[in-house]
Amino acid sequence: MSCEAIIVESAALHAFAAEAFRRAGVDAADAAYCARCLVEADLRGVESHGVLRLPIYMRRLRSGAVNARPRPKAMSGGGALEVWDGDGGMGYLVGRAAMLRAVELAREHGIAAVGATHSSHFGPAGIYSRLAVEHDMIGVAMSNVVAKVVAPGGSRPITGNNPLAVAVPSFGEFPFALDMSLSAAAGGKLLLAAKRGESIPLDWATDVEGCPTDDPAVAFEGYYQPLGGIKGLGLSFVVDILCGLVTGGPFGRQLKSMYSSDAPTWTGHMMIALDVLRIVPREVMKERMAAFFSDIKASPMRDPSAQLRVPGERAYRTELRRRADGLPLLCGVFDELTQLGRELGLTATLSPKA
Repeated sequence: MSCEAIIVESAALHAFAAEAFRRAGVDAADAAYCARCLVEADLRGVESHGVLRLPIYMRRLRSGAVNARPRPKAMSGGGALEVWDGDGGMGYLVGRAAMLRAVELAREHGIAAVGATHSSHFGPAGIYSRLAVEHDMIGVAMSNVVAKVVAPGGSRPITGNNPLAVAVPSFGEFPFALDMSLSAAAGGKLLLAAKRGESIPLDWATDVEGCPTDDPAVAFEGYYQPLGGIKGLGLSFVVDILCGLVTGGPFGRQLKSMYSSDAPTWTGHMMIALDVLRIVPREVMKERMAAFFSDIKASPMRDPSAQLRVPGERAYRTELRRRADGLPLLCGVFDELTQLGRELGLTATLSPKA
């Protein structure tokens, strides 16, 4: 198929992904949730973590590298701090369980942190920080991942591009929602660039020798540059300590890649919830966040037609538009999903929006 993108209905894409997860052994309710997380990423413009990832998830679920029906449970800690065993499950399910537990504990203590180990890739970290916002709390979510980031000038990876997200309720149109990986570009962006046949900036990644490259396929097999140089590298170390070292899970170069191994990755997460309404009344918080947003958006730009956006605003408005107009899938991704549907014998099908 020769085209740039195919528009599909988000509901049809969700049905397709949910059936795929069910065929791989995931419980129906959990399958629907995992599918929702993937489709939501595409709706919000985070295609690097959307249905592009469905084939690798299917491979790992079907091989047993990921437990299709995990039973996450507390394994240590007390009070407002716990660590959970993810039972080798989908990161979406483990991450959700950890953040919901953090919210529950924060109701009691005002602030709580729940770490998780024995998990797997959990998609965009913003899923979990925004989950806390749904309960009127500030949410912080992070995860460690396989070491693919080199230090500036380094030739061997030393840490992961460990994602970090913070969401704050505004009690307005959309929350403040910062979501970032700590590499110059996430691995999913390299996959997208490769599927589009595009080159990448030289400061995004290196080849396996540590030399900068503009070839996304070479970069995906190589290493990533840290976001903001040594500062991003330092933050990545912090996330690795909180998600891997203190939870008792693997950290640094001990972690495995879901793309190069059929073994469990044992990824770790840390979820933090702050019951902000204990210290700021709802209406006061709403007024102050509105003033905060207004101050950001009033910041003058060199281009008078441009406007500074609040973190999370672009994704929010992209989701509104794509829910109404349809969701664009790269033709390569559409073809790959169609082939996956045939392999799994899915009854749900994908077709271009009429």
